[in-house]
Amino acid sequence: MINVLKRFFCVSLFLVFCFSAYSQEFSRKKYNFNSDWKFKAEDLNGAEAIDYKTADWTSVTLPYAFNENEAFKKDITQLTTGIVWYRKKFKLPEDANDKKVFVEFEGVRQGGTIYVNGQKVGLHENGVMAFGYDISALVKPYPAENTIALRIDNDWKYKEQETGSTFQWNNNNFNANYGGIPKNVYLHLTGKLYQTLPLYSTLKTIGTYVYASDINITKKTALITAETEVKNEYPTAKTFTYDVQVFDLEGKKTADFSGSKTILNSGETKIINASKELQNLHFWSWGYGYLYTVKTILKIDGKEIDAVTTKTGFRKTAFRNGEVVLNDRVLQMKGYAQRTSNEWPAIGMSVPAWLSDFSNQMIVESNGNLVRWMHVTPWKQDVESCDRVGLIQAMPAGDAEKDSKGAQWTQRVNLMRDAIIYNRNNPSILFYESGNEVISEEHMREMKSLRDTYDPFGGRAIGSREMLDSKVAEYGGEMLYINKSAGKPLWATEYSRDEGLRKYWDEFSPPFHKEGTGGTNHSNVNGSKVADASSYNHNQDTHAIENVTRWFDYYRERPGTGKRVNSGGVNIIFSDSNTHFRGAENYRRSGEVDAMRIPKDGFYAHQVMWDGWVDIEKYRTHIIGHWNYTNEVTKNIYVVSSGAKVELFVNGKSKGFGRQSTQFLFTFENIHWESGSVKAVSYDANNKVLSEDQKTTSGTPFAIRLTPRTSTQGLLANGADVALVDVEVVDKKGNRCVLDNSLIEFYLNGNAEWLGGIAQGPDNYILSKNLPVENGVNRIMIRSTLNAGEITVSAKFKGLQSAKVILKSKPFLTKDGLTEQLPSDKTPSYLGRGATPETPSYTIKRTPVFISSATASANADDANKSYDDNELTEWANDGKISTGKIIYTLAEPAIVNETVVKFTGWRSKSYPIRILANGKEVYQGNTEQSLGYITIPLKPVLAKEITIELTGSNSEKDGFETIVEVDPNKELDLFKDKEAAKTKGQLRIVEIEFYKKNDEQN
Repeated sequence: MINVLKRFFCVSLFLVFCFSAYSQEFSRKKYNFNSDWKFKAEDLNGAEAIDYKTADWTSVTLPYAFNENEAFKKDITQLTTGIVWYRKKFKLPEDANDKKVFVEFEGVRQGGTIYVNGQKVGLHENGVMAFGYDISALVKPYPAENTIALRIDNDWKYKEQETGSTFQWNNNNFNANYGGIPKNVYLHLTGKLYQTLPLYSTLKTIGTYVYASDINITKKTALITAETEVKNEYPTAKTFTYDVQVFDLEGKKTADFSGSKTILNSGETKIINASKELQNLHFWSWGYGYLYTVKTILKIDGKEIDAVTTKTGFRKTAFRNGEVVLNDRVLQMKGYAQRTSNEWPAIGMSVPAWLSDFSNQMIVESNGNLVRWMHVTPWKQDVESCDRVGLIQAMPAGDAEKDSKGAQWTQRVNLMRDAIIYNRNNPSILFYESGNEVISEEHMREMKSLRDTYDPFGGRAIGSREMLDSKVAEYGGEMLYINKSAGKPLWATEYSRDEGLRKYWDEFSPPFHKEGTGGTNHSNVNGSKVADASSYNHNQDTHAIENVTRWFDYYRERPGTGKRVNSGGVNIIFSDSNTHFRGAENYRRSGEVDAMRIPKDGFYAHQVMWDGWVDIEKYRTHIIGHWNYTNEVTKNIYVVSSGAKVELFVNGKSKGFGRQSTQFLFTFENIHWESGSVKAVSYDANNKVLSEDQKTTSGTPFAIRLTPRTSTQGLLANGADVALVDVEVVDKKGNRCVLDNSLIEFYLNGNAEWLGGIAQGPDNYILSKNLPVENGVNRIMIRSTLNAGEITVSAKFKGLQSAKVILKSKPFLTKDGLTEQLPSDKTPSYLGRGATPETPSYTIKRTPVFISSATASANADDANKSYDDNELTEWANDGKISTGKIIYTLAEPAIVNETVVKFTGWRSKSYPIRILANGKEVYQGNTEQSLGYITIPLKPVLAKEITIELTGSNSEKDGFETIVEVDPNKELDLFKDKEAAKTKGQLRIVEIEFYKKNDEQN
């Protein structure tokens, strides 16, 4: 009996030891949880139950918005809303017994109740942010089957259950309502000593934080710290060590370092860290998405028991002197205010990761460096995409058009907290945006405290739209207007808001759209009706010209032009969007590419103007439009170029040099069309050729050409991957026929689903297999099914040679609803622009002459406000012409060549003034209206004092009547003075600066 007991004890001890060793050797796993879901658009009682019958439900692969096929078919306000259910059956892996199980949702829209095996797990309601739950106690071990179910309500008026408050950002102007589960889902398995997930609102944990400090760009070194939150859910204390491994972009280990040994009591959570200086670093930069993989490892007795991999990049930032500095080089911000939905026709926002990269990389290829996501935090896929392609992000939390209070402010704070924690390892985020409009200083301090608490070392500025005079915000900038600063950087958060279809070349090309014609289908955000919709029904010529005109306002005040500078701006928007619109169509066409990401001329205009960190570094030229007219056509030819002058050639014969305006636009008037070619050649001031562009006349339409596009892995048969197919009508030489608008018939065979494209016409041709090319080109999408195999797309049109492409979808293996192949696996980084250059990004154009004091005939105590670097203060006289005089005393005598002034009412007021230098008149005239600052050339006179005086009555006329987004009578009068427009004897100066040219400094 004793021997039997001995044997039993030994076997038991052996089993305990084996189980202990097995549990320590368990490898943490993150599973793609997107497959094998079912969906039903109906509010059903008891649909969370394990045995609920789903035979008539639709099978889907996530991400999948239940109303996806309405994207661009319906006006944003008409998108289907309601209550829907999603369900999924799954099994845990065989080795997951007694392990921690977490489910992570990148987001649902709007409010979602989550059930596991019939039991309610939680409720998530903000409709934006990622969240997750510990479902360890509810799931059954292998081989038992588990059920997860979600009841989701995407009503526009959804109210938070606890407070009864709506969410400010659940708004049918700007936040397209793609309902259900439009983002990725993951399942995490860990041991009971584990590193937490960055899902604060539901798990109250913050995860891993990797950051660089003591960065030396020249030496390529930085101190890398890997900080992680660890939790012990064993019944006893655990002693463990902490190791960190760093791998470069090619997967080569470049560093291995450790933290100290840690004892963690049962139920305790602790933040631990380790640091090491790394050598030969590649710094993340604009158009250089260099990323490292940092693996943080917990070990017990030398055995790995938990490991988390974090993809991140290292870069150095500064926000000072009115400038944004990246890796010790000044960068003027240029890019797009893009709707966070970033959607595509018939599929909405739920695209595969490679397609996110395709779109975001196009921003970089247009020479944009910044995307300002609008109103709500982007989903993680877009955040990581920007990391890979080297695109800087401004990340909001959630808001509408103004500050908030009470429950809605609390919602905003909580969302910002969660967004910071979830995204703080993503190097592309340089700005946290606290509001789409000015918020109070108290609220700004609260937002900043979140940044300082959860991301103190991330090198990110936090601010808000406007906030020009804030003592707390670290950046700011208005919508549409031009701001300057010698302190925190100010960049325009939205500008150039006009709209135009890609289909409209000009009024001389089919379908012969006369500039500006077309009605309005929508009102303004403030509820007023669009009286003149011409700015929202542009053709491509005018839309591109407007882009050039508007950018010039920022370019001429760029770094290098003085002490106070503008730090750039973002054009609204990059791609046409299924959101608030004003023109003839039922979607917004402000994009520089259309909804399928086919470029308009504005894309190429930006490519020309933006090719440099500040000053132009690579010269480009682009001819707007095409060269396919008739002998009766004589028209203006417009060229966008970064050269000093541009010459136009028609069939090799010079037509002279263009008239330059707004720096980059060259106009050649009354050019008669001749079949052949048109070429534009740009030169510097010394007649050196810098760049050129040429367009030729295409022949008669002859054939259809199809060009497929897939990820680098090919098309995956997972029910969610997408292939694009470009369709062109070409002549016999293969040249695109840019005037062709043929209605192409498409045929799809094989294991794929038709998503189609978009064009002007019935229901915008959404999901139609008859789709016209526009200007000779269009693009369609197909989506894979769960079955791998051959897919054929063919295209026909009477009189054209047909075309066919064959794709083969690849098997995508899942087991029991799980796969370790994550949506972004094997998605490469874009390194096209190369590492940050070591040379300066600009030269000094002029030297400021500083003002030491000012005196005025009226309101003398406020005279200094006219040069105090604060655009929310001003000096004004008392309304009498006789007192419209202010005298500036310079810090030292100087020959002043220019003055740059921002007058109050800059958009609508014109001031008749004269300027005196030591009593000598150096300028007289009426000031021009502007969107901010104007530059006035002065006769060069050595002077110590400069006087600005009013010579007559003001005139009042809006110089930008087509810009209806901002009421000039309300927004441009600093003190909201209702009588200001009627007062004719005012001289009001917001900011004034004086400059001398560099060649006259000595």
